[in-house]
Amino acid sequence: MITNLLRGAAAFCLALTPLALPAPVAAAAATLVPVPEVLPLEDAVGKLLVAEEDRTGYTRDSFKHWNTGLDPADGCNTRNEVLLAEAVQEPAVAAGCKLSGGTWVSYYDGVEVVEAGKLDIDHMVPLAEAWDSGASTWTPARREAYANDQGAAASLVAVTARTNRSKADQDPATWMPPLPDAHCRYIGEWTATKLRWDLAVDQSEAEALKVYAEACETIVVHYNPAP
Repeated sequence: MITNLLRGAAAFCLALTPLALPAPVAAAAATLVPVPEVLPLEDAVGKLLVAEEDRTGYTRDSFKHWNTGLDPADGCNTRNEVLLAEAVQEPAVAAGCKLSGGTWVSYYDGVEVVEAGKLDIDHMVPLAEAWDSGASTWTPARREAYANDQGAAASLVAVTARTNRSKADQDPATWMPPLPDAHCRYIGEWTATKLRWDLAVDQSEAEALKVYAEACETIVVHYNPAP
């Protein structure tokens, strides 16, 4: 069963090198480990590249999801693994990774949900927005990795279907979670996801992020560059 710990630690797992490895092998492996970044929100926003967006050629099918997830042997796809990771009360898991019971809290609106089918798994930075911001140049394999990213807990979020569909493909210049208390967390996670995947922001998005960063001065952004 996928847990919050497993999902949150996925980005760091390559750093654990067996003591028995010869020194040259261990050194070579260490060079492949992304270096984690921790920045105040305002500094993190300042690191984002500002560029025009272009949706030419985008289709949702350009991002394969949901795949077999972190653990192909568990029989659960990425969607269900995220649901298991984010449940505040774990659901029962039947054959074929069919979930029943369980409780979740959608942080976008603070709503408690007791049926997995009433939740959407939101891509923090929507697929279309990612395409506009740099993913159009990626390989299909990298777009699949993005669409199923559990290496950072913020990348995929279980939320009420209505908030996810209200958000659609909008960035923070035009959409924010309906719960005001969620705004600072959301801006921090949006910024972390853009930095993790080296995605740009357009001018209106950059301006909105700066305004929120000034208001959310206690937020610290944690991210690992995507492999």
